[in-house]
Amino acid sequence: MLSPQDLIILSCKSLIANKVRSTLTTLGVFMGVGAVNATLQVGDISRAIIAKQLAAREAPQVQISAWSREGRNANLEDMNYLQRNLKNMTAISGINFFGYGENKVFYRAQEAEPYILAVTEDYLKTTGKKLLKGRFLNSSDFIKYRPVIVIDKFLADTLFQYENPIEQQLFTGGRLYLIVGVIETKINFGDEPKGNILLPISIYRAMTGMENIQSISIRPRHPDKMEELKTKAEELLQKRIPSAQIYAYSNIQDIIAQKQTLEIASQGLTVVGAIALLIGGVGITNITIAAVIERTAEIGLRRAIGATKYEILWQFILEAAILSLIGGITAITTVHGITTVVAQTFNLPHKFELKTVTLSLGSALLVGVGASFFPALRASKLDPVNALRQS
Repeated sequence: MLSPQDLIILSCKSLIANKVRSTLTTLGVFMGVGAVNATLQVGDISRAIIAKQLAAREAPQVQISAWSREGRNANLEDMNYLQRNLKNMTAISGINFFGYGENKVFYRAQEAEPYILAVTEDYLKTTGKKLLKGRFLNSSDFIKYRPVIVIDKFLADTLFQYENPIEQQLFTGGRLYLIVGVIETKINFGDEPKGNILLPISIYRAMTGMENIQSISIRPRHPDKMEELKTKAEELLQKRIPSAQIYAYSNIQDIIAQKQTLEIASQGLTVVGAIALLIGGVGITNITIAAVIERTAEIGLRRAIGATKYEILWQFILEAAILSLIGGITAITTVHGITTVVAQTFNLPHKFELKTVTLSLGSALLVGVGASFFPALRASKLDPVNALRQS
């Protein structure tokens, strides 16, 4: 009985002796695995793009506002009402926009035009932004109308560069404000960062005499149920302010739409890859059948001198497995190289994924062994006498 090592050597010699058949089988595997691996690589890049976009955005939020020509707009009491009645919620905060980036900010010879936002205390919890230096606005700041502000890293880098911005003063809107903290910069709705200044909403109310809140941000406990939260918040606010027009939207709805499009494209590519792999499997089956017919005399001779059915069976399966591995590894290497070049050219997030290689090679072996099994089984059942007589 042949040892596994001898069986592998015999299979390799047989493959080398039949170069055309081996090349055609390897090519079929190459095409199928290449299509599968390319599909998986596209899926990996798509998920990396979505993850990168989400990481650059504020935390998923439902942002809702109420506007009315004749009646009132939303206020702090409405925000507190939503907080009491919404279940799928982890934080809520209010925002008023001060000048929409039109107010210039000065520090020595530097100037900028950031967005100036009047916010409530839970702004950080709602947006998911991290505090980098100093502290955030506290209850005492709101109660005592302190002229303190928190700026984001983008504005800190623009105005202060290598200086520590904490305890520095900024001049804007005819007033001086003391910087007490720096938070990370995150974009919203895909806009480019211009810098942010956050001040207590109580100062905004004192300066303008307005009690309204222009936008209420609600961070869901379960982001996958954001649409339900949006609908419920709209219903509650509409009941509170019947005369107002309610506007509600998700700050990541464009990313979700993009994700759905990429998933559809990925599913389509998966079907194409599966068809290519199936065609490769059919090719392996046909070539293995042809090989069995072509090598009938060899099979009969080997059986006559003592080879067992299992040795014949495993020889053909090993041949298919070896060719599958060669074709699969070549396809994976080629696709990975092309993907790397494309990713670098278009600045796409891409890295080597072991699970992608495992799935691709696994599919190659599965198709190769599966496609060759029945022809190999047929070869192992050949009668030695009839095989020699047919030759």
